Amino acid sequence: MILPIYIYGSPVLREVAKDIDAANYPNLKELIADMFETMVEADGVGLAAPQVGLPIRLFCIDLTPVADEVPKGMPLKQVFINAEIYERGGAEVKMGEGCLSLPGLNEDVVRPSKIRIRYLDENLNERDEEFDGYPARVIQHEYDHTDGVVFTDRVAPLRKNLIKSKLLAFTKGKYRASYRCKLAK
Repeated sequence: MILPIYIYGSPVLREVAKDIDAANYPNLKELIADMFETMVEADGVGLAAPQVGLPIRLFCIDLTPVADEVPKGMPLKQVFINAEIYERGGAEVKMGEGCLSLPGLNEDVVRPSKIRIRYLDENLNERDEEFDGYPARVIQHEYDHTDGVVFTDRVAPLRKNLIKSKLLAFTKGKYRASYRCKLAK
């Protein structure tokens, strides 16, 4: 089932999400399937539970559209439950980012090129992995959503000042998206 994506200005996007007892979370497999379906329908490469109105520490990535940016052997589709990034390193890299919760807005964001993260996968197996390059960027972007952070919070101050009116427009429901959205006040 395709879920509505909550738009910038929705309070759930600013909440620090809670860990879930994944073994006892109702309909976890169904929620994950719905999130992947929603992400693909919206042409995204990542989607966090807060973006579909759930303040829980869960996000999915599907790097199939950018497979050439993914190291050999890394799965293109992954689920991260109760994730904790506990190490960041490598070069600081500036790259354009967008977000399904801010349709049509793209800005440069500086992020570390490498991360180390602990999480549960979709089968509730504990994982501890290192990611670098584009996958690390996508994971950091989605992880931020579980901390109540959107990518525009990481934009250079001058640039952030220049996009204030665009951000305000989102909160008033003034945006265009080709996918199902919801602005929750």
